[in-house]
Amino acid sequence: MMRQLQQMQTAMAQAQAELAEAEVTGQAGNGLVTVTCTGAGEWRSVTIDPKLIDPDDPDMLQDLVLAALNDAKENAERMQQERLGPLTQGLSLPGL
Repeated sequence: MMRQLQQMQTAMAQAQAELAEAEVTGQAGNGLVTVTCTGAGEWRSVTIDPKLIDPDDPDMLQDLVLAALNDAKENAERMQQERLGPLTQGLSLPGL
């Protein structure tokens, strides 16, 4: 039993390390706003197509950035579930 627990801990640590390195993207406005984050949720980049920058309509750009961030977050959570789900065997472990 202890050996299985140690193997699970090792596998979890390896999966978390992989998530910290893996990148996912989110986008909005048909790719005019793109954000990249790691599978662990660390933001890496934001790319905004210059034609979206309209000083008379900052709300649209703000909305698109938020939509892209939320898309990336959902993609990161999906990746976490795919990589960690089999290790936790369906258990919901906060913070993972």
